Order: sequence, then C-alpha cells, then structure tokens
Amino acid sequence: MIEPHSSGGYILEELAVGMVAEKHVAITEERIQKFAEASDDFNPVHMDEAFASKTAYRGRIAHGLLSASFGSALVGTILPGAGAIYLAQTLAFHRPVRIGDVVVSRVTIAAIDEVSARVTLRCEGFVGDDLIMDGEATVRVPRRRRAKT
Repeated sequence: MIEPHSSGGYILEELAVGMVAEKHVAITEERIQKFAEASDDFNPVHMDEAFASKTAYRGRIAHGLLSASFGSALVGTILPGAGAIYLAQTLAFHRPVRIGDVVVSRVTIAAIDEVSARVTLRCEGFVGDDLIMDGEATVRVPRRRRAKT
C-alpha cells in the first residue's frame, strides 16, 4: 500500500504496475444527503425509507456513484495523485451499500503506457469481504512536476 507522494502526486516515471492505494469511507446519512444535493439525484430509493422498504432492496441504499467517487478521490489525491486527469472509467455494481457500511476503495496500477503518459487502474470497492463494484479507469499522468514559484 502506498501513501500520498510528498509532492502531492506521482509522476509517470515513479509509477509501477502493481502499486496499490486504498481509502476507507463510512457511509452516513449526512454523506448521502450531501451527495444528493451535489448530484441533484434525490431518487427515493436513496432518500426515503418508506419508499425504499417496498423495493427489492428492502431499505435505503447509497448512490452507486457516491461509492464510485471514492475511487476518484484516490486517483486525485494518492495514486497517481495531484495532476492526474481522468480520461475514462468503466463500472459494474454488484451489491448495494447502506448507511453504516464502510466502503474500502482500492486502485491498483494495471498498465502503464509511457508513450501517451496514460495509466490503466483496476478500481474496486468492498464492504467487508463483499465486492460491491469494480471497473477500470484510464488517467493521464504528468511526466514532470511543476517548478515551485
């Protein structure tokens, strides 16, 4: 497991296939409410227990993209970190996430294209031992750090 780079982000030449970073995030009522406000997604399966209890989920579930956003946080702050730019992302959702769950997001460098300065990341999310989502991200990574001014 790697930690954030002291500069804020890794440059292309510092990356290697197999590097891994993780983030643990508790799902709370407040986090769901703030995500609904930020995304304008007030689907009652996320917001209304009475409605959600009558669905196949038998209760409220967190927004899938809320859980996916933790992978984005990893990419922007740890691996590769500051300066990385998202180019593409695939996602598959496997299990619902509920208030009180702790989502463990993990990104692993799967491939590096030195010519295009692009990195492919395997992205996974877990609650306990259960895989809740997975996918692949492509990000552009800086080749050098900005000079300090």
